[in-house]
Formats: sequence, C-alpha cells, structure tokens
Amino acid sequence: MARLPRLTLPGYPHHVIQRGNNRQRIFEDDADRRLLLELVEGYARELKVAIHSYVLMDNHFHLLATPGTERGLPEMMQAIGRRYVRYFNNRQKRSGTLWEGRYRSTLIQAERYLLACMVYIDLNPVRARMVEEPAQYPWSSHRHYVGAAHDRLVTPHPLIWSLGNTPFAREQAYGELIAAGISRDTQEALSGATHRGWALGDARYLAELRQRSDRRPEPLAAGRPQKKRST
Repeated sequence: MARLPRLTLPGYPHHVIQRGNNRQRIFEDDADRRLLLELVEGYARELKVAIHSYVLMDNHFHLLATPGTERGLPEMMQAIGRRYVRYFNNRQKRSGTLWEGRYRSTLIQAERYLLACMVYIDLNPVRARMVEEPAQYPWSSHRHYVGAAHDRLVTPHPLIWSLGNTPFAREQAYGELIAAGISRDTQEALSGATHRGWALGDARYLAELRQRSDRRPEPLAAGRPQKKRST
C-alpha cells in the first residue's frame, strides 16, 4: 500500500517527533544539543516556521510549530536532519543513518489541544524520570513559559495570551497547567495521532481540513463502503 503524504498546512499548529534509529541516542553531550537548537532556530527563521514549544530527549525530540508556508515545515525538517546527521557522524566517527525514517507529524486543533500538547512536551523529561520537575530540565521551552528564562527560539502561539493579561499572570497560569498535567487519554491521543499522521480535533476541525487539503485528515471508517442500491 502506498504511503500517504504528510498532512501539512500553513497557519495550523503541528506536533512533530523525530526519533533516533532503533531508539539510539541522537545526542552525546550538550554541544550536540546546542547545535541542533541552532539549526532549528536558523532554518525556522529562514523558512518562516514559528516554534511554539520543544524538548530534546536523549533519543528523540519534539517540536510544536506553525509553518507560514506549505513547504516550510518539511523543508525545515529535511535541512535540519541532513545537517545534523552530517555533523553527528563526523563528530562521532560513524556513518549511516541516524534517524528512524522520516519524522512524524500531525495537525492539532489549537483551541482543544495546543496547551495540552505543550504540557505533554514539557513533561517528557519527568515521565522519563530524568528530572522531578520540568523546570530542572534545560533542554526544553518550559522555562520560557514560566518566566525563568528567555528563549529566542520560542514564538508563543496567540492562544498563550488567553492565559492572562500580564506576563506574570500567563506564567502563573501556565505553571498551573503543568502542575495539573494531562490525562492518560489525552497523552495517548497526542502521541497516537502524531505517529499515525492523523489530525487531532473535533468533527468541525476535521471537516475544515478536508476542505483545505486533498489528503484526508482521518482514517477511513472501518468496514467496506456500502454499495449503492440500484433503483
């Protein structure tokens, strides 16, 4: 069966995951992590992709991003992937693939899932038991949103402004979202949709995407389509 093209549309937030091949490490030290973030920042700016949230784990990374053009996100990820693999292989005296195939991504409905996706991304190091609190982990956008640091890579999504009228109010509200966490069902929905490439949102949102793209945003209903009865 032919592989479906990715569902990518400008102006919509996308959750992106890139994993190491066979879950191998893609970072050996902080120099590797800094280099990847520099590549993300440079290509995001060049290709007009707004990075709302990110986390770098040992064997994969997440981005929450809104492309400004149809080709911005795939071209950014392709450029980052090629440049980083060349750098990593040279530095580690290795050859061959680093990535587990192509990156995974999906569109998420902002008003229903964007903040939950940010919390999901921020809590990755906590779920992996690397730290007890997300603020202890330096390789994510979390500290930017709670006012602990300024991250020039980050472009807040407009929905962030709904959290409060002042920076302090927004930071406090976001911290409360982190403390509350997300349900297992929401976590599995975000992860599953991204890995399968199906959009995550309500019926109205999916209908909107069907009008915007020739690529269907959700899987076909189970079972064979009904035959039309002859009249």
